[in-house]
Amino acid sequence: MANRTNQPRALIEGRPVLVVIDIQASTFRDDSAERAIDNMPGYRDRMLRARDAIDRARACDIPVIFIQEVHRPDLIDFGRELDGAEDIHCLEDHPNTALAVEEMGILKTDYIIPKRRYSAFFGTDLEILLKGLKAKTLLLCGGLTDVCVHYTFVDGHQHDYFCRVIEDCVAGSSTGAHKAALKAMEYLQTGALRGLDETLDAMTAYAAQN
Repeated sequence: MANRTNQPRALIEGRPVLVVIDIQASTFRDDSAERAIDNMPGYRDRMLRARDAIDRARACDIPVIFIQEVHRPDLIDFGRELDGAEDIHCLEDHPNTALAVEEMGILKTDYIIPKRRYSAFFGTDLEILLKGLKAKTLLLCGGLTDVCVHYTFVDGHQHDYFCRVIEDCVAGSSTGAHKAALKAMEYLQTGALRGLDETLDAMTAYAAQN
């Protein structure tokens, strides 16, 4: 059944922020045949494309928020997270847990939000930050499409933000899971899935109008 009352929305509604989810050092340093978390083919290249969105956001005075998954070494905050396919990952004292500072060009003026669970909203101060920034549209990139991106999108949706996923700049645990998650997010908000080029154009247009 189609929603006949659904009105087309602009890519950017109100003030946007770019939310970069879990692009951490392990993406570029861990070449293990077996990883604690599976990555779909082309994962690293998709994360690198996020740098274009980050650079354009800064040029257009759009705030950039980096989300970092991190867990205590005694594993006390994993909860049920290890009951599924994922092994122990993102421990505080491991260098691969650090954000990919060089690859993403992270600056002191960017915002960093650590999280213990999948959603960037769960148990963090992200909502306080978004309210302070007067954000209306969340532009999402990073990984995993089917886990942390998906659950952050859902919470953003339920907090009444316009949520947009930059398709070229997200990647999942597998190609099938990636595609399924994208479909699920588009189901919640028509027009949620956007390409990198059109997102960059929308950022530039936003800057010209503000």
